[in-house]
Amino acid sequence: MLDIGPLELVALVVLAVLVFGPDKLPKVIRDVSQFIRKIREFSDSAKEDIRSELGPEFKDFEFEDLNPKTFVRKHVLDSDELGLKEIRNGFDLRKEMAEVADAVHGRESDPPQGSSGASNPTPPSLSKGDSSTPDLLRKREEPSREERPPFDSDAT
Repeated sequence: MLDIGPLELVALVVLAVLVFGPDKLPKVIRDVSQFIRKIREFSDSAKEDIRSELGPEFKDFEFEDLNPKTFVRKHVLDSDELGLKEIRNGFDLRKEMAEVADAVHGRESDPPQGSSGASNPTPPSLSKGDSSTPDLLRKREEPSREERPPFDSDAT
């Protein structure tokens, strides 16, 4: 109920009794409930007027669908007309990132591990003797003061 806890509800009741007094409190509650009922009736009649103006092709139109989060959930995430679930399941982020890293560093892409019979027990980043692949666990050396760091004009 509107995310109000029991202690907060008791505090509101005590505050209402103190502000309005025990004599006027029933009348105030009745007036507030009538006001809320009139607002709901006005809202429902406005929705029905809009539905009748839109015509019979929009008779199942729901105003909650106008909320962008609900709209996206209903039309994109729940329906699979576009085949998004197949695309999402077929996309291997680690493989794609490895291919991009290999292309950036000018290395050949590794063949899929499942296709070759031999398995590599040590990942290339951890091997000590291989000079073509960097050791990712080793700490980078600090450049000297005279040496300028590399400048990437595309990044700035």
